[in-house]
Amino acid sequence: MSQLGFRILPINKRPNQDLLDAFSEVVTPHISDNMSRMSAVGTDLRPYHNSGRLVGTALTVKTRPGDNLMVHKAIDMAMPGDVIVVDAGGELTNAIVGEIMLRIAQKNQIAGFVINGAIRDIAAFQEDTFPVYACGVTHRGPYKDGPGEINVPISIGGMIIKPGDIVVGDEDGVVVVPLEDAENVLEKVKKQQKVEEEILASIANGTVDRSWVNKLLAEKGCEDYDTN
Repeated sequence: MSQLGFRILPINKRPNQDLLDAFSEVVTPHISDNMSRMSAVGTDLRPYHNSGRLVGTALTVKTRPGDNLMVHKAIDMAMPGDVIVVDAGGELTNAIVGEIMLRIAQKNQIAGFVINGAIRDIAAFQEDTFPVYACGVTHRGPYKDGPGEINVPISIGGMIIKPGDIVVGDEDGVVVVPLEDAENVLEKVKKQQKVEEEILASIANGTVDRSWVNKLLAEKGCEDYDTN
């Protein structure tokens, strides 16, 4: 019988490396735009590392706020390229990871951390390029009692993250792409990327067409006294 709330499950399906490599070449705003602007892993999550992008496979952890026992287990069982995504309830009273866990994760070739909670030893993170996204910082350490679950669906900021989904993070934040939709999203993202490159080129050479602004205002019934 499954011990609901205190269990460790496997990742049943993973993205291939070619797909991960392709997502490493696109930005989170383009991904978000092509997921109907409804998907983001919480606006409270901000990067705490020095620089660098995050792309990898979601290894999910759901833990009691302030407790990191299952996060330690996740670090030990993660495969190279996995991103440990932790729902710790957004609680900032106790840190979920610190420098020791950072160094172990690096040694294990984990791709990064996404922590719906707090971290500590912030200087170590800020001086490093290991991707870490969190909601805040506190010096108070965690407990190690459990319970918790590994590789179950979790929710952060209203977005569902499933084990095996693709996690992408950059300066604008974190977005998670459902594995079953990843190829379709990537195709749309590449099209938008090309369109925006053309727009930027037209701005640079002075040929950008801004007539759509007035056209849209007129369609919406805006009363316009601008004579310029």
